[in-house]
Formats: sequence, structure tokens, C-alpha cells
Amino acid sequence: MFTHQDVPFVPIERESIDGVRYYKVFGTEELVKMPSITSVISWRNRNKFKEWRAKVGEQEANNITRKATHRGTDAHTLIEEYLNNVDNLSLSSVLPLSQYLFKQAKPDLDKIDNILCQETALYSTELGIAGSVDCIAEHTGENGEPELSIIDFKTSAKPKPRAWIEDYFVQCAAYACMLYEMKGIMVKKFVIIMTCENGEVEVYEEYDKRKYINLLSEYIREFVESKLKEYA
Repeated sequence: MFTHQDVPFVPIERESIDGVRYYKVFGTEELVKMPSITSVISWRNRNKFKEWRAKVGEQEANNITRKATHRGTDAHTLIEEYLNNVDNLSLSSVLPLSQYLFKQAKPDLDKIDNILCQETALYSTELGIAGSVDCIAEHTGENGEPELSIIDFKTSAKPKPRAWIEDYFVQCAAYACMLYEMKGIMVKKFVIIMTCENGEVEVYEEYDKRKYINLLSEYIREFVESKLKEYA
């Protein structure tokens, strides 16, 4: 059984405008719409996506994207239920591949405990961004010590080189900043648990929070500058 901590968070509404997801958050005095960190990251990588789609073709790109989305969503559902101590998981309602990805990740999921939240909307008025974090909990990693972590769950065809997952850690940095601003809680590290179709599970741990917070600032600045030009 996983232990859950009583840390209250207020639900936040979302909406999409021109392909960008926004969270409706009350600032100091009025309701403001903050872009999601995933939209900020997607904007930064927009040219890479365009080049990839042109290379593989629109139909194949749509097929790959659709498959990855279903695979990830279903696996996330099972992971969330498992960490919430649900007795009867929704195994029969998800794709067999997602069942497989979840089951092989279980040994690494069992290294999580003292869960603060799952699939929870967070925001930062200082940074002007928001997002939904997969999990904030203690994770027992390579050093054998349980450490409070931002934990992100990923699915993939095969493990990715660490150099390719910079965006994942930037996303974790955003959630860490939001958590500290909202609750005054500081995490120790960022963790990516990637379960793959080839049968491997890769766990990436990152302690250099400053590096990715600095990168996060660059991502946000570029996004804001682009939107100012777009709507000028």
C-alpha cells in the first residue's frame, strides 16, 4: 500500500486558445490565463516537429502520434490507479500494450511512497505558467535513500539517450518551482520513469535543479516574445 500525504490543492480549469493550453488561475486580484509548460515546450520544438512530419509524411506522423498518445494515456491511467491503491485496475479497458508497459514498470513504481499528489494542476504567478504534474512523492533511487521528487512517467518504443530528454527535466523544473511557490515545499531531485515497448524500463534521475530552472527561464522568455510579436 502506498502512503498519501494530506496536501490540499485547488482544482484549476483549462482551455485551449490557438492550439495553446491555458490554465485559469486567480492571481493576486483577478483571474488570469497562464500557458501550460507543455505548450511552452511544444512551441520551442515546433520546427523539429514540422521537420519530422515532413520527413515521415503526414499520414504516418498522425498514426505514430495517435499510437503514442493512446499508449501514454492508458499507461498513465493504470499507474495513477496503482499508486492510489485501487483494488481493481482498469486493465480490461486499456490496450494490451499499455497493460504490458504498466506491468513492467511496477518494480520501479514500488520505489515510490509518501505521495503528495498525482495528476494535479500547479501554477506559478512568478513565472506565469501552469501545468499538471504526474506525481510528487518520495522516490528511492540509486543512492538507496527516499527523496522528495518530481516524478514524470513516460512511455516510448525504446529508451532515449539522456541528451534527448532535456525537455523532460525542464518540465520537472517548472513543477518544482510551482510547488515551492504554492506550498513552500522544495524537492530534492527530478525523476523520469520511462517504460518501453522493447521491454526495458529506464529511470533517469537529476539533481542539478539550477541548470534546468535556468533553461526553463529561457523557454518562457522565447515563448512570451513570440506571442507578443504574434498578437502585436
